[in-house]
Amino acid sequence: MAGAGRAGTAARGGGAALPGGGAALGWAAGSGAGASSPAEWGAAGRGPPAPVTVGPGPARRGGGAGPEEEAGRDAEPALPSTCHFPGAVLSRPRCCRGRLPVPDLPAGRSVCCQMPRRKEVPALGGLCLQSLAQHMQSIWVKDYSENYLDKYQFRFVMGPFNDLAGSLVQDLIRLLGESRRLTRAALHLLLLPHLRELSLRPCPGLVSNAIGQLVALRCKNLSSLDLHGCSRLSADVLVDLAEGLPRLSRLGLAETQANVQVLSAVGSCCRHLQELDVSHCKKVSPRALRHLAYDPLARSLCCPVLRVLLARGLEPAGDGSMAAALAFLLLALPRLEFLAHGAVPDALRLLHGQQLDSTRDAEGFPSLEELARWRGAAPGGSRLTLPLRRVEEVEEPDLAIVHAACPQAEEASVWLGDGPGPAGGWELLGWGRLARLTLGCTGWQGRVLAEVLPLARSLGTRLQTLALHGFCCQDELSLATLLASCPGLRAFSAELHAPPDTDPDRETPAEPPRWDTDLLPHGFPQLQSFSLALASTTGIFPAQYGLALRATLASLLCRAPRLQTLCLLSIPFPLDSVFETVLAAPGPPLLELQELSLAESRVSSRTAWLLLASEGRLRRLDLSHCRDIHRRDYDGFLQAVRKQRLDLDIAWE
Repeated sequence: MAGAGRAGTAARGGGAALPGGGAALGWAAGSGAGASSPAEWGAAGRGPPAPVTVGPGPARRGGGAGPEEEAGRDAEPALPSTCHFPGAVLSRPRCCRGRLPVPDLPAGRSVCCQMPRRKEVPALGGLCLQSLAQHMQSIWVKDYSENYLDKYQFRFVMGPFNDLAGSLVQDLIRLLGESRRLTRAALHLLLLPHLRELSLRPCPGLVSNAIGQLVALRCKNLSSLDLHGCSRLSADVLVDLAEGLPRLSRLGLAETQANVQVLSAVGSCCRHLQELDVSHCKKVSPRALRHLAYDPLARSLCCPVLRVLLARGLEPAGDGSMAAALAFLLLALPRLEFLAHGAVPDALRLLHGQQLDSTRDAEGFPSLEELARWRGAAPGGSRLTLPLRRVEEVEEPDLAIVHAACPQAEEASVWLGDGPGPAGGWELLGWGRLARLTLGCTGWQGRVLAEVLPLARSLGTRLQTLALHGFCCQDELSLATLLASCPGLRAFSAELHAPPDTDPDRETPAEPPRWDTDLLPHGFPQLQSFSLALASTTGIFPAQYGLALRATLASLLCRAPRLQTLCLLSIPFPLDSVFETVLAAPGPPLLELQELSLAESRVSSRTAWLLLASEGRLRRLDLSHCRDIHRRDYDGFLQAVRKQRLDLDIAWE
């Protein structure tokens, strides 16, 4: 059975953090149901329609409560200033905005009913855009689509949107695309000369050659154009766009028909281009990449200020020519900071070995040796260094080469094998500017988490983002020690597995009445995202590991005042006492928390009620596959959210 706090189906939160980012979370999506406009709400003297919850049986309005709950709502008495429950006391201060019973709290424990935010009044600009989108076909483009669209061809159209700011036009295109209301006629009226940014990603099926020609003709001032997935555009139209929009600084051509001619036009005409995406373009070959960086006819380098080139998912050449082409790009693009392709380590190995081809090819491209001389590298002299700030998909044997070729790297993702690393291998990761690091274990056994500790200590406060995948936490205190070594963290993500319990019959230590929040020696003032997922091949974790983990979590959550996203996945130990300790701490903590995922973890309804009754900004709560949360609990949560008109989505299944 599944449900969501608003409309839509429940989605399980989870996922591993990618390089430079935190964990990806899945949430139950939704928006208010009904087709009424804001004006109609006001005329009827009521608010927006109640959200629809998808659950077992037909959809019901109001958050999923059944008839039995509806029958008893009006009979609930208002709570006095102090409410008594079996074994609990709930004090309600004057600032309380509503009533939320919190059952089963320890005796004497009180919580403030400063619940998550109420639904805010929508901004006037957003309401106006929604009204435009809702009536686009019936009012705004009706005359044009019926009388002019297929009968005439206009270079420019003076319509109702010419006075709308360019950023609002882009927002309207996005809103129409997401709601599937965008039509060819609407695009004709929204492609305006004063646009500075244009993304047609929400409507790739509508972007034909005719639309592409309109963009090239009308939108001369564009600095950013995203054509991701617009595969209907021919290569000739893409060439016209590159030649007709010389001011572009960002261009997205992923999953299009881009080829040699297109990249040649981009390189020759887009002199201000800083970011380019050609990922998953089936016609982009190693030869096409060379044309992006060099013009054989003019015998000059192209794209002098290109900083980011995304080329993931290109068809592999199979003959090593892709590595040579990437080496060509690394030498020919002097300001390139990030080149996304799986063969970049091979290209760096080629350049580091200084075994460069010294002959020009038949098309007039300079050799790698000639390009290296242009970059100031003398044959037999010191090795060339590159300005790359981000490197990814680096395997452990290539660490020394990548470190030597890219000394200014600020972000790295490295894959490690099963065996211990070479002597001094971890120190090679100690780039002077390294601030974002992802380490993954490719082997079946994984690596011991304690191996990361020397590196964490050496990076210290410089480390802002750390993601770990597949490490084994043999020492129960290694996670706490690792976190204590990185006080400057802004995002942390880990997928860990614990060793099997060698003594399952050992007596389980008693859980303390309150967790000590002083385990970690300092706070984490910059931490905004924290994700932890546990896995076990045996399904049994040592008991002492659970005690240390929960003490670490309690201390961390009490010392991270800016935490906004928290993801605790598949934690096999009860977490109720951790949240009770954190929410009762002075401060209080978790004031900035907006997204919380506890999927497949051991939490009960008591924790959910504590979160609903606590002070904070919580907007999304994922309780998917929590075995101690049942349907009746979930219906109670939704009923409380609806009654208090909280801006909170709850997912459960």
